[in-house]
Amino acid sequence: MGSQDDMTHIVAGNTAPDFSLKSLDQKEYSLRALLERGPVVAAFFKISCPVCQFTFPFLERLHQRYGSSSATFLGISQDDPRATKSFASEYGVTFPLVLDSDGYPVSNAYGLTNVPTIFLIEPDGKVKLSSMGFDKKDLETIAAQLAERRKIALAPLFRPDEVVPANKPG
Repeated sequence: MGSQDDMTHIVAGNTAPDFSLKSLDQKEYSLRALLERGPVVAAFFKISCPVCQFTFPFLERLHQRYGSSSATFLGISQDDPRATKSFASEYGVTFPLVLDSDGYPVSNAYGLTNVPTIFLIEPDGKVKLSSMGFDKKDLETIAAQLAERRKIALAPLFRPDEVVPANKPG
């Protein structure tokens, strides 16, 4: 993928590039269509990335608490279908995973330099939050935004018995 200097990295306030990718079951997911239902949490990952492996169970926890009624969660894999399916099974991911593995056109459109990279995209297509690597505060911000959207009390994302660093670079 190129250096950050020669790519436009999508950040908060930017318009998210539209995309249409197929899931493991060959269902087509279009960002534009998903945004008609509400915000989208789009998380780019590679199955071999240890920080992705650490982050995705917390994204699944967010999905279980706030998904469907307040946001659509979408994992965007840079790997093949078989490896992606294995990743979902191993890390308990139940939200849809789509494939960006053939030349990474969507990853490149978003200017990714690292994974995981997570975007909270508002229904108007604007990026509300862009987060690279694992960032505890960013995940808590996503949780707060989604709880507010559903008008429900914010539940702690991290349990007191979990050792969770403030961040882990991707």
